[in-house]
Amino acid sequence: MSAITLRQLRYFSVLSKSLQYRNAARQLGISQPSLSLQINALEEALGTRLAERRRSGLILTPEGREVAAQAEKILQDVEKLQQIGGPSEDELAGTLRLGSSPTIGPYLLPRVLRQLHRAYPELKLVIRDGTPRDMIEDLLAGKHDLVLTQLPIARDDISHTFLFREPLHLAVPREHPLAGRDYVRKADLSGESLLSLNASYMLSRQVSDLCAASGARLRDDFEGTSLDALRQMVSLGMGMTLLPALYAGSEVKPGEGDVAITQMKPGLYRQAGLAWRRSSGTPASFLKLADFIRDVAAREFAGKVHL
Repeated sequence: MSAITLRQLRYFSVLSKSLQYRNAARQLGISQPSLSLQINALEEALGTRLAERRRSGLILTPEGREVAAQAEKILQDVEKLQQIGGPSEDELAGTLRLGSSPTIGPYLLPRVLRQLHRAYPELKLVIRDGTPRDMIEDLLAGKHDLVLTQLPIARDDISHTFLFREPLHLAVPREHPLAGRDYVRKADLSGESLLSLNASYMLSRQVSDLCAASGARLRDDFEGTSLDALRQMVSLGMGMTLLPALYAGSEVKPGEGDVAITQMKPGLYRQAGLAWRRSSGTPASFLKLADFIRDVAAREFAGKVHL
C-alpha cells in the first residue's frame, strides 16, 4: 500500500470544495494533469474511488465525503503544529503570505511596508494582489496565510479583525454641476448614471445600494476592473462613481484633471480588515500585524480613515 502524503490530502481537500479540476488547479497554482496525478495516487493508496466526473463537474463518492472530512481535520492539526515554536507575541519574524485587494493594498501597504521593515527586519511579507473573491478561494486553498480585504466576510470558515473605516467619496466629471459642491446628498443623484467595479468587489454592492436609495441608474454596459478604469470613465463623462478616500487622496489632485471629488452627506464608508482561515486559530503574529497596520494608518492617514 502506497503512503498517503499531506500534499495529496491538501489537493483533495481543495478539490472536494471546488468540485472542478480546473478551478482547484488554479487555486493550488498547479496544472490540471499534476492535480489528477496526485488525486489518482491518493485513490490508489486508499484503494477506493473518491470522486465521479459528471458533465457539470464532480460529485464525491460516499468514501470521498468521508476522506474529505478526515483530510480537513488532519490539515487543521498540521497547521496548529506548525505554529508551535513560532515567533513570540512581541516579535514578527519568518514569512507571511498576504493576499491584497487592489482597491486597498496599493494605497496603504507602501507606507506600512517601509515602517514594518525597520521595526521587524526578520519578517518577510510576500504580497500578491487579487480580486476579493479569488483571494478568499486562494486563502482557503492555502496560497495565502491572510488577506487584506474589505469587510464583512460572511463565511464560517474565515476569521477576521477590523483595521479601519474608510470614507467613500463621489467622483464626478469636472464640468458636472455637482463638481463644485462641498458635499452631495443622495437625493442629488436622482436620474444620474453611476459606474461600478465588477461584482467580485464588495464596493460594487455599495454602488448598487446607493443607486437604489437615490434613484440613480447603475450602468450595466460597463463594469470596471480597477479604480483607475472607473476614474477614466468618469473623466470621459460616462457617469459618476464612488472612490475610496485613500485612492482619491493618492491619485486625484484637488482642482486638477477631469474628475472632481466631493463628499457624500451623510457619509458613506467601507471597512478594511485582515482575514485568515478559522482553522489557523488566532495566531499572535496576525494580530500583531493588524495592530501595526492600524498604528500606521492612524499616523499616516489621520483624518482620512477612522479606527
